[in-house]
Amino acid sequence: MVEAFCATWTLVESRNFDDYMKALGIPFATRQVGNVTKPATIISMDGDRVVVKTQSRFRATEVSGKLGEEFDETTSDDRKVKSTFTMEGDKLVHTQKWDGKETILIREIRNGKMVMVSFSEISAVCSAALGSS
Repeated sequence: MVEAFCATWTLVESRNFDDYMKALGIPFATRQVGNVTKPATIISMDGDRVVVKTQSRFRATEVSGKLGEEFDETTSDDRKVKSTFTMEGDKLVHTQKWDGKETILIREIRNGKMVMVSFSEISAVCSAALGSS
């Protein structure tokens, strides 16, 4: 159930994020900002819509969609993607598709932390652990 993810999560640790951003074609200066940013992620439900807000000193984004239904999203690096939220067992999966490419963000709760693994067919993988605040 999505409700298990509904909280404010603060980045605790990140691995391979620069390589992931590089594989997506994100410019050096933007990657430098991304590597030092410690965003808060706020997940909530608004009726039957999953809402994911990401807030940092540099940028705030918000995406919202119904489980299993495709929606338009502009990513924090300004890619225009078609996204879908799904639940796969106890994992919240966020799939983004654009220009024949795909990225999948998998969130799960482990030991009181939300762990997110992002991977792309572009062959980059990164992970992050976020603590609830």
